[in-house]
Amino acid sequence: MTNPVIGFIGLGLMGGNMAECLQENGFKLNVMGRNKDAVAKVVGRGGVEVNTPKDVAATSDIVMLCVTTSDVVESLIYGDDGILSGIKPGAVVIDFGTSIPASTQKIGADLAAKGAGMIDAPLGRTPAHAKDGLLNIMAAGDKETFEKVKPVLDVQGENVFHVGALGAGHTTKLINNFMGMTTAVAMSQAFAVADRAGINRQQLFDIMSAGPSNSPFMNFCKNYAVDGVSDLGFSIANANKDIGYFVKMVEDMGTRAAIAEGTSANLQAAVDAGMGDGNVPEIFDYFHKLKV
Repeated sequence: MTNPVIGFIGLGLMGGNMAECLQENGFKLNVMGRNKDAVAKVVGRGGVEVNTPKDVAATSDIVMLCVTTSDVVESLIYGDDGILSGIKPGAVVIDFGTSIPASTQKIGADLAAKGAGMIDAPLGRTPAHAKDGLLNIMAAGDKETFEKVKPVLDVQGENVFHVGALGAGHTTKLINNFMGMTTAVAMSQAFAVADRAGINRQQLFDIMSAGPSNSPFMNFCKNYAVDGVSDLGFSIANANKDIGYFVKMVEDMGTRAAIAEGTSANLQAAVDAGMGDGNVPEIFDYFHKLKV
């Protein structure tokens, strides 16, 4: 694609910064979103606000989604005045969120019937990286469609990986988040158990970090459990959603993931306790107060 017009839906912290990066690099944007302040910023930089997902699709060569759940993605695709009803032949939809792979594959097939393509491209790194075009992007879909949009992805990401057929991006992200969130939950509980046992939390960190358990996640958990600094930037509610998707994905494979089920149960309990908006290491507080 040469100078594609981009439609962007989902102007949260990540999506808003991604949109700014695209505009700073000369791309024309059509946007819609519930955050009217974020929409106004895009419009102030020369973007165009449109009213429905159908309008976004009808006026764009690439439609980018940066939203929270598979249910939201499906509502944007299939709802009244949805993307599927307005998509142009040759256009491409890119889902930057974390979605259920089976849902992604169904949407991809329905878009293909309209002559359009789809890429699932979940993200790594932070909104600050998004603003500077330094994201990690795990893109999946047929190679021809990937190559069509790769010049745009290269603007948004420092590291752009093609990981396989449609759905493989979301599968990879869910595996990655299963590992990361399970590690963070386990380490947070380790600090809570240490405190209950009368073990100095700082000393525990010094000992564990001198061995193979040392990791960035250990540092995030230590920052909260020892120093009271919550700096992971990923909420318990989001982690709970992603681990739930991982469990569902594994069930769809005809097996189960008991470790993930345990992580999911603890995250859900923390959400039920009103802690969903807190960063994942704050689950330490849940474990610290937990009674038999």
